[in-house]
Amino acid sequence: MDDVLCGYNVDTRIACLAEISGRTLDFVRQAIWEGDFLDRSDRGEFSAEAYLAEFGRLLGYPLSRKEWVLARKRAMPVFEEMVSLASTLKARFSVALLTNNDPLVAETIGELFPEIVPIFDKNLFVSAEFGMAKPDPACFLACCQRLGAKPHEVFFIDDRPENIEGARQAGLAGHVFSGHSDLVKDLALHGVNL
Repeated sequence: MDDVLCGYNVDTRIACLAEISGRTLDFVRQAIWEGDFLDRSDRGEFSAEAYLAEFGRLLGYPLSRKEWVLARKRAMPVFEEMVSLASTLKARFSVALLTNNDPLVAETIGELFPEIVPIFDKNLFVSAEFGMAKPDPACFLACCQRLGAKPHEVFFIDDRPENIEGARQAGLAGHVFSGHSDLVKDLALHGVNL
C-alpha cells in the first residue's frame, strides 16, 4: 500500500501528531518511531484499541481515533495512476493487498484510503492479522492460503527489496516497485499486457 498505491510521508505524519499533541517533532519521532512499537503492532501484538491506547501513552497525549486517522491520512497522498492500474488489473485477475500494518489501519481503511476499498474489498490484509509481517516468508504463505492461491501463481509488488526477497523465498514472483512505467514493463514480461 504505502509507497506503491499511495505515498507515505513520515515527516508529514509526525508534524501533524506534534501539532495535535503539543509535543516537539523530535519527541514524537523518538516516542513512536525509534522503538519497536510499530514493528510489534505490524506483527499483531495489539488489538486496534490497545494499539491506539499505547500510541497515546507513548506520545504522552490521549490521542483519539479521529486524530490518529487525520495524521495518518495526511501522510498518504494517493498515487492515482497506480490506483487506476490496480482497478484495471482487477477486471482481469484476482487482486489482493498485503500491507505491514496494525489492526487500526484495517478498521479505518475506508477513511484512510477509500479509493482502494472497492478494488481490494475482502482481499485487503494487514500483516497484524497473520501475527507476522513481511519479509517473513510465512506471512506471504499465510496470505496465499487465505486467498486460496498457490504461491507460484502470485505476482507480488512491493517497494522494499527485502520484502520481494521474502516473497520469492515463499515461492511468489516479485517486482521491486520504483514507478508505474517499470511495473507495466515487468507485467508485460510476465504475460500481462495492458
